[in-house]
Amino acid sequence: MNVTLFVMQCLNGMQLGVLLFLMAAGLTLVFGIMNFVNLAHGSLYMMGAFAGALVYNTTGSFLLGLLAVIPAMLALAFVLEVLVFKRLYQRDHLDQVLATFGLILFFNELARMIWGASPYYMEVPSALSGTVDLFGIPYPAYRLLIVAAGLAVALGCYLLIHRTRVGMLIRAGATHRAMVGALGINIKLLNTHVFGLGAVLAGLAGMLAGPILSVQPGMGEPVLILTMVVIVIGGIGSIRGAFLGALIVGVIDTVGRTLLPAVLRSLFERGTADTAGPALASMLIYILMAVVLALRPQGLFPVKHG
Repeated sequence: MNVTLFVMQCLNGMQLGVLLFLMAAGLTLVFGIMNFVNLAHGSLYMMGAFAGALVYNTTGSFLLGLLAVIPAMLALAFVLEVLVFKRLYQRDHLDQVLATFGLILFFNELARMIWGASPYYMEVPSALSGTVDLFGIPYPAYRLLIVAAGLAVALGCYLLIHRTRVGMLIRAGATHRAMVGALGINIKLLNTHVFGLGAVLAGLAGMLAGPILSVQPGMGEPVLILTMVVIVIGGIGSIRGAFLGALIVGVIDTVGRTLLPAVLRSLFERGTADTAGPALASMLIYILMAVVLALRPQGLFPVKHG
């Protein structure tokens, strides 16, 4: 693999990583703070992509589509909170898994009914369809926008969690829920805000991924699996862990799919390498997760208490 291709794949890995971070940040907050297992988080990603694509294709404005995702996801989060989730918060994790898995099936069928089973097309904005010169390497401007947006959200989440009163309450509620409630803080309202934030981040991730991936029913399940891997590797409830874990998973997954088959071709005959390479590459992040679970079950970057 030449240097240019390697750098390109690293950048693509960062782009995948920041998309995973947008998913993982919301999911790790909901699970780490509310102790709620939400398998339907991938469906929020899918619905955000469809809602943004609908507005974008109707108005021709990508920015308007991106902005429309925010109120749409907040409204969807509120409906789910009122109709479903508030009845599950005090139930055990098995009930939460079964109920939210049912929501996955519901949203997939809803998307098929509204938009059809075929991919819903959303093109890259014309202003971002070119390339940007990065140290002599032409890189797609839109993918660079995704990286920049993910870094901006990561900074915003850090400031929110560690530099604001709301963030202080969120961190306190994660470890001393009863004490925070005894001080007069409305824990249920705080949880609603946390869930709404997670839904918005998932929807924005779906909208940003739309022009480079297929917007179609069922698109949330593969990214949900990767998001779960990110959370396990980074540490449940940790925004820092979600960010660094997402970058690790994104880069290893992307570079591994290109580098490993090339390495195997130098060791085995081409047919064997072409067969084994992609299969082994797809296993890399799961092998990494197994190693992390064996050596550091709390994750590489767990929440620091105290």
